[in-house]
Amino acid sequence: MSKAQACAKQKTQTAMTLAKELGTHFENQALTYLNSQGLKLVCQNFHCKLGELDLIMLEHDALIFIEVRYRAQISYGSATESITPSKQKKIKRTAQYFLLTHPEFQRHCCRIDVIAIDRNQINWVKNAFS
Repeated sequence: MSKAQACAKQKTQTAMTLAKELGTHFENQALTYLNSQGLKLVCQNFHCKLGELDLIMLEHDALIFIEVRYRAQISYGSATESITPSKQKKIKRTAQYFLLTHPEFQRHCCRIDVIAIDRNQINWVKNAFS
């Protein structure tokens, strides 16, 4: 590997690490906000072969799957607008898989919410897509 390739690889790894840290920061901010609204955490960063769910929380008897999105600038669209139909489908499939692998939650009403953080303002969109 050349010196230029090694440098490019290091820059890519650094950018990925910073993006992950930023994502974790905003997920934790969303979690703190939702806890203050009375929701209880079930799982954070649920991963499977189908995708990832940022937060899974209980609100009374409802199980809420929450996608956290952040945008520093809205010139390319808001945080909510950044959730494409393809991403919605992936979230739905991952939520279904969670329910299959966690039968203790199968009797709960479920919905998918979005916490959109645009320029540090939190917007909670309940039942963002079905």
